[in-house]
Amino acid sequence: MSDMSNGSRPLSPHLQIYRPQITSVLSISHRVTGIGLAVGTILMVWWLLAAAAGPESYARAAGFMGSFFGLLLLFAWTFAMWFHFCAGIRHLVWDTGYGLELPQVYLGGWIVIGAAAGLTILTWIAVLIAW
Repeated sequence: MSDMSNGSRPLSPHLQIYRPQITSVLSISHRVTGIGLAVGTILMVWWLLAAAAGPESYARAAGFMGSFFGLLLLFAWTFAMWFHFCAGIRHLVWDTGYGLELPQVYLGGWIVIGAAAGLTILTWIAVLIAW
């Protein structure tokens, strides 16, 4: 056995060592919003199945979706959709070889956050006007 098996080796740096930066936070957020989109899609499928199942099932689903908690989930789902979309476009730009310098990476990150927030608000304004 070597000396490396005795547990005396130093550990690699991890999340408790590194200070969060916009690049790491956006990377993690992109993954989290992807998971949120999957969960939100299940909620949308439930709503569609309830609509197909009849008036009682639809009323129950619509009641939940119209509740404070349901609207909060829909708002979060909308933000997750726009954030994931904007971050995906950012990654496509990177795939072309543009925006890879550190100042551009930071600017692109802030643009993703601002665009996702703005598009979420615009979406909900449009929904409320149409409602």
